[in-house]
Amino acid sequence: MVWFREPGWEEIILISAFLIFYLFYVIRVVRIGRSLNTPYQNVFIKLFLRSIVFALLLIAYLGPSFGESKREIKSVGKDIMICVDLSKSMDAFDIQPTRLEKVKFELKKIVASFNSDRIGIIIFSSESFMQCPLTYDQNALNLFIETMNTGLVPSSGTDFGPPLRMALKKLDDEDEPSSRQKSKVIVLISDGEDFGDTTNEAVNDINDNSIKLFTLGIGTEKGSQLLAARGYKTDKSGNTVVSKLNSSSLQSIASNTGGQYFEINETKNDISRLINTISRIEGELKDTRFVDVSANRYYYFLLVALGLIMLDVILNIKTVQI
Repeated sequence: MVWFREPGWEEIILISAFLIFYLFYVIRVVRIGRSLNTPYQNVFIKLFLRSIVFALLLIAYLGPSFGESKREIKSVGKDIMICVDLSKSMDAFDIQPTRLEKVKFELKKIVASFNSDRIGIIIFSSESFMQCPLTYDQNALNLFIETMNTGLVPSSGTDFGPPLRMALKKLDDEDEPSSRQKSKVIVLISDGEDFGDTTNEAVNDINDNSIKLFTLGIGTEKGSQLLAARGYKTDKSGNTVVSKLNSSSLQSIASNTGGQYFEINETKNDISRLINTISRIEGELKDTRFVDVSANRYYYFLLVALGLIMLDVILNIKTVQI
């Protein structure tokens, strides 16, 4: 038997108080009976009845659990690796307050929506870095999201190849059947300006492993200037650099892997659609275990105690007969 509350000093004090006060009551009744030379033995019937009621109420308060049974617990979920572009173009403010700040806000929604799935975060520009490995810990994920800024990675352009290869490496497991690979997802978030030459190879490898790749473009076709130390960023010719959303490259990547392209611009936000699309992907069975389940049976003892209390009220026994 397992107890919801472990017996402690409170229970000891209650038992002691009951015994002491009822002992004084019995002694008083016995003295009166002897002085009047009348029977007083019926007091012990009431003592026995009320002792049982007190014991039953105390047991009910402690919460006894018994009746063990086996229950199968299944852990089902997906592995989601999110690649976030932290190149300088993500500081553009065509999406308020900036593209990156908007992405960080929406990422927290994604984390909250998949609390039973493992999520990992990769940050990249021309190189990729593991920001947070696959984890169920939402607090850790939100902390890593909050610390994202474009100063965390080298600012020498954007290359989709390295983050996609890193995501594939972290998700791929040769010991797993191909059916389980379908519950693994890569989300690539960027403004679409890809200057790498290994992206197609990485996309083909992801497609060969039956892993879906979803892309999320952020920005506008009109684009935005980029703030620099003094004024706005310029190219080698002295012209002001304008960063625009290049949706075609992101659409092509998603299409080649059977995924979908989503977008955040000045008029629409596809985050809800992205979350719903990933939610429809069937998770894999990660773990199955049997646990012992026992229920709190306090109400059995409480019902019996209430029945005896009613009997005590109805049953009229004279403790001293005159």
